[in-house]
Amino acid sequence: MTGFRDFLTRFRPAASPGRAAPGGVPADRSAELRAELAPPLVLLEQAEAEARTVRERAAAAAASRRWEAGRRAEEIVAEAREEADRVRAHTAERVLRAAEDEAAALLAAAEREAVAVRDRARIRTPALADRVVALVLEDLAVEASPPPPSHGRSQEDGP
Repeated sequence: MTGFRDFLTRFRPAASPGRAAPGGVPADRSAELRAELAPPLVLLEQAEAEARTVRERAAAAAASRRWEAGRRAEEIVAEAREEADRVRAHTAERVLRAAEDEAAALLAAAEREAVAVRDRARIRTPALADRVVALVLEDLAVEASPPPPSHGRSQEDGP
């Protein structure tokens, strides 16, 4: 690549003003420009090719990472579903144990209450039986006694 000094020499006059110079070969400016621009253009083409290669590699790496991320996401979802099933089973087991414990406590309380009711019944039954017998005997005594005298009118006559 040409330097800055060579670039500036393009703008200098080729000769000092004065008498006419002998005829020469005209300069081929397009060839000079091609020669000057060829190395940077080659470097630019190489940079473009390298950039294309980098983009292709990046696209391949991105596709690979997307595929790997999708696979990992599926694994995470499967693990989460398994964990959810384990948590559900564990929770159901805890709830079932709690319900069984509560049922056992209620059954024990009911049995204690039944025993207490039986005890009260056993204690109260003789007194109640005596009372019932006394009431029955009283009713029998009332039925066996003659009816009280009426005051001249029968109850069938009415008022």
